[in-house]
Amino acid sequence: MTDLPLLVLVLGPTGAGKSDLALDIAERFGGEIVNCDSVQLYRGFDIGTAKTPPSERRGIPHHLIDVLDPGEVFTAGDYSRVARPILREIEGRGRIPVVAGGTGFYVRALLEGLFEGPGRDADLRARLGDAERRRPGFLHRALRRFDKVAAARIHPNDTNKLIRALEVSLSAEGPMTEQFKKGRDPLTGFRRVKSVLNPPREALYYKLNQRCAGMLKAGLIEEIDHLLSQGISADSKPFESIGYKEALELRAGSITREQALELMQRHTRQYAKRQLTWFRRELDCQWLDGFGSDEAVRSSAFKMLVKELQASKTGQ
Repeated sequence: MTDLPLLVLVLGPTGAGKSDLALDIAERFGGEIVNCDSVQLYRGFDIGTAKTPPSERRGIPHHLIDVLDPGEVFTAGDYSRVARPILREIEGRGRIPVVAGGTGFYVRALLEGLFEGPGRDADLRARLGDAERRRPGFLHRALRRFDKVAAARIHPNDTNKLIRALEVSLSAEGPMTEQFKKGRDPLTGFRRVKSVLNPPREALYYKLNQRCAGMLKAGLIEEIDHLLSQGISADSKPFESIGYKEALELRAGSITREQALELMQRHTRQYAKRQLTWFRRELDCQWLDGFGSDEAVRSSAFKMLVKELQASKTGQ
């Protein structure tokens, strides 16, 4: 295994400093960054996703950022199919792919592959969507009956994932979780080095609260106004993400600015907690206690990669 090229993954909750550490690693070891945040894929959604501005990317190539129009649907399977060739292209240039992000399902699809599942059934999806509109919460309740494991992993408000999970379970006549165990296609040809950032909980929550407030001050509402003025539907997938959803409610006048901020902060903290829970189930991860910008974390990550590279040279 030591003769395989390295694939570095910088994972962890939102706000943990994954982009900072990924940039440092790419700069130090000759890498290129591959985004693994499901919302940063979309063009125009910048403030609410905390994208690293081009001016702060240090000239390091970034892949899979700003590659989708807001109306496009992009699944974890799509991410795997698109990202894997990019990893091999980066390695082919003699550079190290550095995957950075916190969308755990995308990471799993990239590394382990996913069961393709049945094709999309437009009629079934329409009926499920109608049922949810008539009885909010229907999809999550139904999924709990068919697949308790999947229901525990999918947020009750994530309509697209709930519909897909029910579509798979109903069409395949079995829980989606069981179907996904079949026919996986793991990524091969790389030696994986997986790091998970784990900042102190209170410090992380404080940073997330400050980040949410900063997004509103930085013009999140104005960014949404611009997107909508271009004809982008408020029903587009990226508008369902934390920050944008609450800001849309504020813009519509259904909640106050104070309420919007409180909801953004609470939902972001809850999301960070779910991310940490997800990554604790990942195998072969090196947990780094701190933020990605911490010198101690940076030093630990560098030492780990130096050791891996030395092992490649010696074949041990």
